[in-house]
Amino acid sequence: MTSGLILAIDQGTTNTKALLVDATGSVHHQASVPNVVTYPQPGWAEQSASALVDGVKQVISEVVAKAGTAEIQGIGISNQRESIVVWDAATGQPIGPCIIWQCRRSAPKCDALRAAGYADAIEAKTGLALDPLFPAAKIAWLLDNVPGARQRAEAGELRVGTVDAWLLWTLTGGAVHATDHSNASRTQLFNTETLSWDADLCALFDVPPKMLPEVRSSDSEFGRVAAGVCALPPGTPVRAMIGDSHAALFGHGVRAPGTVKATYGTGTSLMALTPQRVRSRHGISSTIAWSQNGVVQHALEGNISVSGQTAAFAAELLGLADAAALSALAQTVPDSNGVAFVPALVGLGAPYWRADARGTITGMTLGTKPAHLARAALEAIAFQVADVYAAMEADMGSPLGELRADGGASRNPLVMQFQSDILGRPVAAAAAPEVSALGAAALAFASLGISMPGVPAAGHFAPQMDETSRSTHRQRWLTAVAQTLATNDKQTSGGNP
Repeated sequence: MTSGLILAIDQGTTNTKALLVDATGSVHHQASVPNVVTYPQPGWAEQSASALVDGVKQVISEVVAKAGTAEIQGIGISNQRESIVVWDAATGQPIGPCIIWQCRRSAPKCDALRAAGYADAIEAKTGLALDPLFPAAKIAWLLDNVPGARQRAEAGELRVGTVDAWLLWTLTGGAVHATDHSNASRTQLFNTETLSWDADLCALFDVPPKMLPEVRSSDSEFGRVAAGVCALPPGTPVRAMIGDSHAALFGHGVRAPGTVKATYGTGTSLMALTPQRVRSRHGISSTIAWSQNGVVQHALEGNISVSGQTAAFAAELLGLADAAALSALAQTVPDSNGVAFVPALVGLGAPYWRADARGTITGMTLGTKPAHLARAALEAIAFQVADVYAAMEADMGSPLGELRADGGASRNPLVMQFQSDILGRPVAAAAAPEVSALGAAALAFASLGISMPGVPAAGHFAPQMDETSRSTHRQRWLTAVAQTLATNDKQTSGGNP
């Protein structure tokens, strides 16, 4: 069989993209459409599940039109993770919005389970801290808040899935309800030791198991495109599905422990492979990176809730046009002049896991200028990564090496140099911006027995900061985080000492 081309679909939070990729990793054609996120209440975040499908169909149509008669061997899908859709099994219509990973509406459910003493047992089975980030409690929220949904779920009339499963169902015309190990491992319903949906977890989160998809190897032939669904020829196979962060690690060519990947998007995900399943003791997650031919590869991961979004948020606060203008302003000063910005805008993720935390700016004086705030916002991206990196090293019990970076902030030399400085490690920024999509393509090619090379680096950054300065910067940041958490604790207790 000739290698042909793989159509890689990367369905992210901010954009949906399609790339037509050959076995060398070269991109022949591509298309992208923006996605809308709405915030109907404080702490809530959602998208239209139907609009996500429409966006996928649109980018497929654009790429297929550009490709002409080129041979497409199959589809590889990477997707935003921890975002959940519930739909009608008969009609394929969603019963509510896609509740995305940033949403905190399920916090009361998580709080109740924590108060009842279940947090440790949940983490032991799933590798995931009990937090509204993960889908299990979001599914229960939809079933409890959409009229009649719970009864319909119990009757077997509803299906649920992360975005990959939702797209697969749609592309196959409702013929296949499946997901892969990487996405299943992020639901907080999947036991990563037994590699199966866990009946006890389903009971704790009030999720009927009959709603859940079949779990398959990430490089499976998941199904074939149905006639009339999209611009692809009927019968085009879906050859790979994998969560976007996992896909980025695969796209970087990482196949063994020791190297850390950081994807700088709306949030940031750091991931490093482990020789076996590891239970984190330092506030990060144990997860499944991917599976090939039924063999599961485990990993450690730290999820930062607001990362690249920090720059856009700060730019708007300062009245600047965009993140690029923020970066330009930040470069007019040599440092933040003691200012620290902790972007706990939807709480703090790894390694703190404080959904109740709120953002703070500390260290301001009469000498503080807008440029210092801009600099502090960009530095916050790197500081959060350093927190997770340190937690990973503690869990691994040995030093980690190079950080391979991708995503929006990886194209900012100021952020990447500061990242290298604050880690004391080299940083390699990917040459291609679409590493997740390329990882999905590489996995699809691998299912055909074809090895696609990892994405090369476009920029290399070596530490230039001395150890004393690094320690001073880190301590200033950690003090700011401690103040943020203490402020929230004081507000929660009504100001009592």
